Amino acid sequence: MDKLSYLNESSGAWHTYLKQIDRVAPYLEHLKEYIDTLKRPKRALIVDVPIVMDDGSIRHFEGFRVQHNLSRGPGKGGIRYHPDVDLNEVMALSAWMTIKSAVLNLPFGGAKGGVRVDPSTLSARELERLTRRYTSEIGHIIGPQKDIPAPDVGTNQHVMGWIMDTYSSSQGYTVTGVVTGKPVHLGGSLGRIKATGRGVYICGVEAAKRVGLELKGSKVAIQGYGNVGSEAAFLFYDAQAMVVAVQDHTGTIYNREGIDISKLNEYVQQFGGVCGFENTENIANEEFWDVDADILIPAALEGQITAHRANRIKASIILEGANGPTYPEADDILIERGKTIVPDVICNAGGVTVSYFEWVQDISSFFWSEAEINHKLDDLMVKAMDEVWNTATKNHCTLRTAAYILACERILTARKERGIFPG
Repeated sequence: MDKLSYLNESSGAWHTYLKQIDRVAPYLEHLKEYIDTLKRPKRALIVDVPIVMDDGSIRHFEGFRVQHNLSRGPGKGGIRYHPDVDLNEVMALSAWMTIKSAVLNLPFGGAKGGVRVDPSTLSARELERLTRRYTSEIGHIIGPQKDIPAPDVGTNQHVMGWIMDTYSSSQGYTVTGVVTGKPVHLGGSLGRIKATGRGVYICGVEAAKRVGLELKGSKVAIQGYGNVGSEAAFLFYDAQAMVVAVQDHTGTIYNREGIDISKLNEYVQQFGGVCGFENTENIANEEFWDVDADILIPAALEGQITAHRANRIKASIILEGANGPTYPEADDILIERGKTIVPDVICNAGGVTVSYFEWVQDISSFFWSEAEINHKLDDLMVKAMDEVWNTATKNHCTLRTAAYILACERILTARKERGIFPG
């Protein structure tokens, strides 16, 4: 079989994903012949994004949109604005979206996009120009039945509103379903912003039940304090767990007796980060991995749990709030040490699940209450956790491998039944 050079990176997020696919192959029986479908993206688009800056100069940014697999439905995945965005990363993130959607049995494939930019260096007008030009460059491959973007690192509901407006302008009518995670008054869904963090919490509750960990009084450490980390922190705090350590871009804070999350959220709103919060100790970022905790939630970027850090982690449950936070070799070490890892492809799937709800609401023009959305989200997450846990027990494998078994069976069965055109 011909090899494509960009598919064979020896390191990085895409390499991590390929290793995960190789590990699931022995469990796929007759579907194994289709596995190469998952080892290459269906479509990868690289675009130039020129914009006029506020000072009149012209700058060029590189943008990406990758559609990994569309066998089960339109592509679904966020758009990331970050200075480290590259094709390798976007391919991996799109592939994880394929797996994630299939684990939750949502009628989506996987996609992802990004622009290599530090959004904090742009004015609001420059950010809008960047977004609208990027949308126009990828506009021919997105749409409510093609590929539906959403927010990710460095983007938010306002960015989604600009994308929706730009795409709608090109169509000549309002197309609310082209993105999810947009403002509620533009067809966004209640509960969307908190959905990923809520999903992490639900998975934590289910995992704790199964390993016999009492949630009340348990100690939680969280890396990353954006929408995901802060909502998960609040829900664990509300359940009377003790959040003892939090790390974000400003530093790491620690209190062995627990941090007041309600007050911390107010502090972060005011000062933009956790560092310096009252009644906490500032510790070195690397010391975060040595914190005495029962539950660890990596909710920042991919590639955070290395083999070295895996040997130091004390938590018995790891809830992957971020995409791809654990390297395969670190995975092995943690499993050997008896840790329970709830993988990203189910643990942080609350966001894509409520994005699915938003897409359905936009298509029907009928909207649900936040209580209805949370109830539906809880039901789907608990069901998926049951399926993954039972699959792991049946196959004597890890939860990550079990999630991939379920997902790959669903994706490759769809690929098989659709056939290959032309025959």
